[in-house]
Amino acid sequence: MIVKNTEKKENSTTVFQVEIDAETFEAAINKAYRRNKGSIFVAGFRKGKAPRAVIEGMYGADVFYDDAAQILAPEAFDFGVAEANLDNVGMPSFINYTMDDGKAVTLTFSTEVYPEVVLGDYLELDAVYSEAEITDADIEKELHELRKRNARMVDVERPVQNGDTVTLDFEGFVDGVAFEGGKGENYSLEIGSGSFIPGFEDQLIGMTAGKEGKVEVTFPEKYAEDLAGKAAVFMVKIHGVREPQYPELDDEFAKDISEFDTLEEYKNDLRAKKTQEAKDRAESEFRSGLLYKAVQNITCDVPECMIKEKIEEFFRSYAESVGIRGNISKEDIVKMMGIDENRFSDMMRPNAILQVKTDLLVDKIIEVENITVGQEEKDEFYKKLEEDYGEEFDKIKAMIDEKLMIRDISRRKALELIYNSGIKKAKEEAEAASDAAPAETAEEIQD
Repeated sequence: MIVKNTEKKENSTTVFQVEIDAETFEAAINKAYRRNKGSIFVAGFRKGKAPRAVIEGMYGADVFYDDAAQILAPEAFDFGVAEANLDNVGMPSFINYTMDDGKAVTLTFSTEVYPEVVLGDYLELDAVYSEAEITDADIEKELHELRKRNARMVDVERPVQNGDTVTLDFEGFVDGVAFEGGKGENYSLEIGSGSFIPGFEDQLIGMTAGKEGKVEVTFPEKYAEDLAGKAAVFMVKIHGVREPQYPELDDEFAKDISEFDTLEEYKNDLRAKKTQEAKDRAESEFRSGLLYKAVQNITCDVPECMIKEKIEEFFRSYAESVGIRGNISKEDIVKMMGIDENRFSDMMRPNAILQVKTDLLVDKIIEVENITVGQEEKDEFYKKLEEDYGEEFDKIKAMIDEKLMIRDISRRKALELIYNSGIKKAKEEAEAASDAAPAETAEEIQD
């Protein structure tokens, strides 16, 4: 085999040709003949017994050429990739073949290759670090939510008020006709929760248990197609009214919901936790800002197959998040989830591009910075998994693909270079330095 005419195309695509000698092609033709002769009918011969020359005489000398080329293609592609030193990604494409007078055959392939990545600035970038201040009002709001969650509901005999929970029957009508899904019995509804159509809950205020009433609303424009924007009348009957009784905000309350003996101790702990959450959130946003800038600064053509592969990862993760696991085909997953696959892909594409570019960025940094992983780092990784999963060290080590582990550790180290060199800027300082240009989207990063 001989590789010739290797040519780089747009979008990280390379086209190359592999020439195969006549003897090898002839052997492939014979193999194609043996594979297919059983399915070819030739008068005067038992099925599968017709000689190759007879079949070629009936159907043409080239009757087995296509299959022979397909037989040779996998080995020829691998040979071409190795000889041309191509770092291919995705599935190869066998374009065509030609044959010279001596019956040597040339196969033409196309493949996407790992893109060339040119780094821009990735060290000493700046990003916003804005840590929210935890105020007394924040603590009081948290305590109010805790009291609300621990409230006891008691029956009351009075008109409905905001914050009550009512049990009611309802049935909705549009133009005097009941519509599907508009009926409920003994339904529990918290007034002011915003669970129902805007205006519905407000009109229940003042009603009393045991009496029927009428609620008139208009469905939002963004609603089910057959109801969007239409006026509706609901006939309602309230069966019962309950109001929340909140626990006293005192030391006993603190003891009931925490390990602390006093409310003051619990407040201090709550403030410390929320302060740490604010710091973690600010650090996460700061790091995201640095990484986003570093990704914007690289130059590369992202192969389409890498984008599709990342979308596939997102799809599988989403399926697992809703409880779909195991070796299930994509078609079956789509049916089970009831989603539009093309719409999902369109929605995920910007994030997929951003994630692929992030991977390309950190992998290039690993190369440029000559980042390596020592045995001590590997052992720490195994020990962490041992602690997390309760498995023995040697068993964990046997289960892990070491190449993937090294890649993950190296990528984290590359990211730490970006993060540790980053410069924190206050939000006001960053806004003052900005030219008020619109931020680029993930789609624009691709360009």
